[in-house]
Amino acid sequence: MSVKIMIPTPLRTYTGQGDSVSVEGGTVDEALASLVEAHPDLKKHLYNNEGALRNFVNVYVNDEDIRYAERGATGLKDGDVLSIVPSIAGGTAAVNEAAPPVELDSDEILRYSRHLIMPEVAMEGQKKLKAAKVLAIGAGGLGSPLALYLAAAGVGRLGIVDFDVVDFTNLQRQIIHSTANVGRSKLDSARERIAEINPYVRVDAHETALSSENALELFSDYDIVVDGTDNFPTRYLVNDACVLLGKPNVYGSIFRFEGQASVFYAKEGPCYRCLYPEPPPPGLVPSCAEGGVLGVLPGIIGVMQAIETVKLILGRGESLIGRLVLFDALAMRFRELKLRKNPSCPICGENPTITELIDYQEFCGVTNEPEVTVGAEFEITPRELKAKMDSGDDFVLVDVREPEEYAICRIPGSRLIPRLTLPERLHDLSTADDIVVHCKSGVRSGKAVEFLKQAGYRKVKNLAGGILRWSDDVDPAVPKY
Repeated sequence: MSVKIMIPTPLRTYTGQGDSVSVEGGTVDEALASLVEAHPDLKKHLYNNEGALRNFVNVYVNDEDIRYAERGATGLKDGDVLSIVPSIAGGTAAVNEAAPPVELDSDEILRYSRHLIMPEVAMEGQKKLKAAKVLAIGAGGLGSPLALYLAAAGVGRLGIVDFDVVDFTNLQRQIIHSTANVGRSKLDSARERIAEINPYVRVDAHETALSSENALELFSDYDIVVDGTDNFPTRYLVNDACVLLGKPNVYGSIFRFEGQASVFYAKEGPCYRCLYPEPPPPGLVPSCAEGGVLGVLPGIIGVMQAIETVKLILGRGESLIGRLVLFDALAMRFRELKLRKNPSCPICGENPTITELIDYQEFCGVTNEPEVTVGAEFEITPRELKAKMDSGDDFVLVDVREPEEYAICRIPGSRLIPRLTLPERLHDLSTADDIVVHCKSGVRSGKAVEFLKQAGYRKVKNLAGGILRWSDDVDPAVPKY
């Protein structure tokens, strides 16, 4: 049987950037075996050491999850489409059944007039919006369009959780902030902008890191929680807190040119853990800071989250409960997959084992220790590297960033060998050479140094702080990104 396997953005590196691969196979297992035979580097990302499909990788045949069919033995027919859906971080639900006891003044009636003449909203619906309390987790890429549109729509109380400051690198996508706000608290910047859009909206700023200690208390005073986070520990924390409190979780995630959106509401459908029972190992899925994101993409996904939030408040339309929308900006294609509640889910299943919030850093394998510690004897500072250059020392400088990063800026004399290509390019390096490895911040190069040490290289050092610290300590003309 000839079938097409859709490849998500994080895995396209291993298929020559192809977004789909045609393979032969009568079952899902046979098709996936053909895929990894043609592209061997995919195997470790799809399968664990025991050869089982990883729990954070879901496979769909057309729009059906194979976990609810015959799993790997699910039969295929010519023309079927398999979708690999890794974690990246139906029905109508209403949070307000009747119009609450709030009123609109003359200015508000004029402001919301285009809503009021819609029978799906009208005066009753606008009052629901005014009485609604929505909590946005994050004032970044997803939180920016979400907060702007919910404020413009007239959501009466908007809570925002964030503890970051505005950075120049945020401005390419975080449209709620301006150049003049660089260095300011994101909450102050967002609150100021929302007040300009709609002074009738009450903004509650929660300048804190969301944690197991404060999540339940924070969430309890809101009707709907909207997840605009960018890391897995917080995603699982948001999900679990929403399940325990019985609140809808409006989900969105983004990476490069791809986005996902859904509504997880355990009272009426699956939760996030039903889709992804466990997170990927730390470092396996690149963050937006490492992998990049198209600036327009969070606008699209954030607006979808805003629409779903408004629909939940109004009790109108068909929400994304039980459905996952995938968006590919390069193809300008939306796809929809069905989600089902997992009866064995540890928090919303028939016999839940999670009855309180846990340590999500530990659950996701994240520690407070540095991600890679190569040891002082395997590190070199930018000033020490500059001294080696000035004295004419014989050494090899290896840049393990991606070609797109190398084109932005580079250290003179560096040789580009992207980290993921190191295994097949070891012949480019000699164990007799002194080797200095660098990346953007020192994290990826630290992993590269560990790999080289295991491969028998002993005269190898990691540039502490990467090219960012080189710019600070040695050459300010090298741009940061």
